[in-house]
Amino acid sequence: MCGIVGYIGKEQAAPIILEGLEKLEYRGYDSAGIAVFDGEQITIKKTVGRLKALVELTHGGSMMPGNAGIGHTRWATHGAPTDVNSHPHYNTKETIAVVHNGIIENYIPLKNKLERRGYQFVSDTDTEVLAHLLDYYYRGNPLEAITKVMHRVEGSYALGVIFAEHPDRIFAVRKASPLIVGKGKNGCFIA
Repeated sequence: MCGIVGYIGKEQAAPIILEGLEKLEYRGYDSAGIAVFDGEQITIKKTVGRLKALVELTHGGSMMPGNAGIGHTRWATHGAPTDVNSHPHYNTKETIAVVHNGIIENYIPLKNKLERRGYQFVSDTDTEVLAHLLDYYYRGNPLEAITKVMHRVEGSYALGVIFAEHPDRIFAVRKASPLIVGKGKNGCFIA
């Protein structure tokens, strides 16, 4: 079972996301990752193993400055538990990052369609298909791209998405999977 966490607000996002992922550890997982927008680019760090390995890799999140981000704990369903298959996943230009809980049932035909249009994949996951599909439909309006993707994917899912061109927002969407949104005095959360 996967878990996703997102944060945007006044505080540094990475330590808050890592703390949120820690609260999801009871669910079981084989890898973990985090994506944070630092004001210029989206940086992703991910690793196989327990959350402790990600905490060490990012020095508790201190090596990933930024006020908006998303994180993920993964239980492998599509693709072996490897660093490459761990989430989050980028689009090719590394301007869109996605975390995903659930299964995209029609990811193979979607992947084939994107490959015919020149997209190259580095992982075996259904989530990377979402990142490239968002890229394919993105024309400056994240909600339009997300809506088009939702109309084309089949399955149950909860997504957290960040767009480099929209650093003041994180996006969340769900279909037949749980997703909560919270608002605090110093920021907003998804899980």
